[in-house]
This record gives sequence, structure tokens and C-alpha cells, in this order.
Amino acid sequence: MLKDRVVTAILLLGGLLGAVFLLPAAGWVVLCAAVCAAAAWEWGGLARFEYSLRMSTAIVFGIACAALGFVTGLGRGEPAGAVLLIPLYGISALFWVFVVPPWLARKWTFTRPLLASLVGFIVLIPTALALMQLRALGPWVLLGTMAVVWVADIAAYFSGRAFGRHKLAPSISPGKTWEGAVGATLAVLLFGFGVLVALGADHAGGALAIAAALIAWTALSVIGDLFESLLKRQAGLKDSGSLLPGHGGILDRIDSLTSTLPLVALTTLWLAR
Repeated sequence: MLKDRVVTAILLLGGLLGAVFLLPAAGWVVLCAAVCAAAAWEWGGLARFEYSLRMSTAIVFGIACAALGFVTGLGRGEPAGAVLLIPLYGISALFWVFVVPPWLARKWTFTRPLLASLVGFIVLIPTALALMQLRALGPWVLLGTMAVVWVADIAAYFSGRAFGRHKLAPSISPGKTWEGAVGATLAVLLFGFGVLVALGADHAGGALAIAAALIAWTALSVIGDLFESLLKRQAGLKDSGSLLPGHGGILDRIDSLTSTLPLVALTTLWLAR
């Protein structure tokens, strides 16, 4: 299993780097829409949709994602048009900050397909559009944003394995610990400030604000991970899919990104005003 995970991770990273740096803007939009469609198919499995509804959900989400990408100019590599996505990003932010925490605490379940589809739209579409927008701002902007989440995931895993004693959410994801969450937070702080120092950025006056943002970023990544874990547990599934050997499905790889990328994209639009 470890060998499969390593080989798949290397192939995924190579494919991602090639796509981010080499694909034209239109090609990147199409790729993100395809990933969104694949994730929507897996979402249908978590929501226990019938085959026809799963397929239609995947198709509709993929088309909607591509259409929004081209309408806002992201298909031409023009990030300015992304201001039209502010309402969608805002809904995503409200969902992750105010809806998901009580959802996790009370372990709500999907009772109707329409609700599951609506939540899937809020989770997946803004994420795919954020991938388009951040790449339009620059390949390194996107990779740097994703790297923060990767650092948090890796640090949480190893610090949890080494020091984990206190369960973070035992009824949702027994393997996650508070020690892992603390390790992730410390690693993200070191990574974030390390990048700022390497870039020569003057952050002395706003160090506390930057630290707070990085801590919040880490917390949101954990919430995204836990949310998908809850849905998998309720659906009786170990993984969201089997597309990626050793890693499960698309949702298993982007769960922490769904809760963070749209908020980062919203922040960049806010700062650009």
C-alpha cells in the first residue's frame, strides 16, 4: 500500500506540475471542470445517489464549472473577471465557517437528494473555480496555496503518528489527534513565514495577523478533511473512490482544498479591490 501511495503521489505531482505550467488557460479550465465532474461522481456515491442521478450530477457540475470559467474570462487567463465569483465564494466561506462545524458536531445526514446536490455544488464548484483563478494569477500562486494544505496534511500525519494520544474526533476519524493538529499548525507557521522570508517580504508589522491567518487556514483544512470523513463514514465507505491507487478517489485528495481554496481566492479578490 505504501509503495502504491508513493508511486501515485509522484505521478500526481508530476502531472499537476506539467498541467499548471504547460497547459493553456482554456486547457486548464477544461481540466479543472473534468476534475470537478469526477469529484461530483464520487460525491453522488457518498450521498447514495442512484446511477442516473450520479451521472447527471457529474455532467451538470462539469458543464457548469467550465461555463463559469469561460464566462468570467478565466479561460483566457484573465483573473479580473473573477470578481463575478465573489457571491459564490462568499457562500462557500459561510458554509465552511458557520455550517460545517455544527454539522460535524451533530453529525447531520443527507435526507433528500436535492439537499445533497446543493451542498455538493457549494463544496465542489467554488473549489474548481478557485483552482482556475489562482492559476490565472500565476502558477506559483496556485502551487504555494496548495502547498500550505499539503504541509498541514503531511505534518498532521507524522506528528500524529509520533505523538498522538488525544483523539480529535474519534467518532468521525479515529486516526486524527489533537497532537497531529498542533503539529500541522506549527508546520504551516514555519512554512508560511519561511516563504515570506525567502521572498524578502516585510511582515514585521503584520506578523500576528499573518500567524492568525495561517492558523485559521490550517483549521479550515482540518475541517474539510473531517467533513469528507464524516460523509464516508455515514455512507459506509473507506474511500470516496478507487481512481487513485493507494489514495482512494478524487475527493480523498482534495477534501482539505475544498474548504481552503475558495476562501483564499475570495481573499485575493478582496485585497485587489
